[in-house]
Amino acid sequence: MQTAHNSHHHGHSHSHSPSNYGRAFAIGIILNTIFIAVEIVYGFMSHSLALVADAGHNLGDVLGLFLAWGATALGRRAATERHSYGLQRSTVLAALANAVFLLVAVGAIAWEAIQRFSIPSSIAAQTVIWVAMAGIVINAGTAMMFLSGRKGDLNIRGAFLHMAADAVISAGVVAGGVIIMFTGWQWVDPALSLTLSAAIVYGAWKLLRDSLNLALDAVPEGIDVAAVRAYLLGLPAVMDAHHLHIWGLSTTEAALTVHLVLTDTQWSNELLHDINHELHEHFGIGHATIQFEPVSDVACCSENCH
Repeated sequence: MQTAHNSHHHGHSHSHSPSNYGRAFAIGIILNTIFIAVEIVYGFMSHSLALVADAGHNLGDVLGLFLAWGATALGRRAATERHSYGLQRSTVLAALANAVFLLVAVGAIAWEAIQRFSIPSSIAAQTVIWVAMAGIVINAGTAMMFLSGRKGDLNIRGAFLHMAADAVISAGVVAGGVIIMFTGWQWVDPALSLTLSAAIVYGAWKLLRDSLNLALDAVPEGIDVAAVRAYLLGLPAVMDAHHLHIWGLSTTEAALTVHLVLTDTQWSNELLHDINHELHEHFGIGHATIQFEPVSDVACCSENCH
């Protein structure tokens, strides 16, 4: 029986490598590690369980930064025979782990807040305010270092969300400390914690959904499959497009495979260059594998199948 595919052409176009955020990760980890130590010391000195709990949350975020940094470094390693695409997929796993860490941390904060409604704790509000203000500066400054890459890289978005969430939590602690200092209302602290937790869950849930989709080889967000198919079918000499698959190689790069049925194979060499260029420039797909099939082979296969 004659093979259905007697013409194989593969084109690969590589997108630009993601920016190196090694310096941002290093600075963020160092600053936050120092701040964790400060929070623990002053948390015990001021009898503030909120500061001690936030130190534990920040420790989880430092571990998250380590994870994201490691995945970014692995993603830049060259491909091998065993890992033909390299280790870019580790960035997807890191983004997924960071999303889970965020949700677990928020759950711990929310649980502590609920407990404090029934067992209020008197705190040294002024000390808490100053320490939390330092937290705003450190966490917001770290988040800003990841700001530019948060839209193009899910892994960097995870690091950004971690630091931005910490800055928001610190701002809430400051606000709560000010209110408590002037009113003595101890319930303000847990109430603010629950409000901030809800805001963090909103961002973390989207990160979890997007990273889980990439881990399951879903089409990356921002790529319109229907538009890609329409583009391919609109090419000269292309009669049909089937076995179209699009998935994420990492948090920044996408891949595609497709079989194109041609009415005239003389177009194939020109098509390869044009298709790879257009897929990269207009759809953000940097790795494309194209297989051409003459219409005669498809017709032959159809007759043999009946």
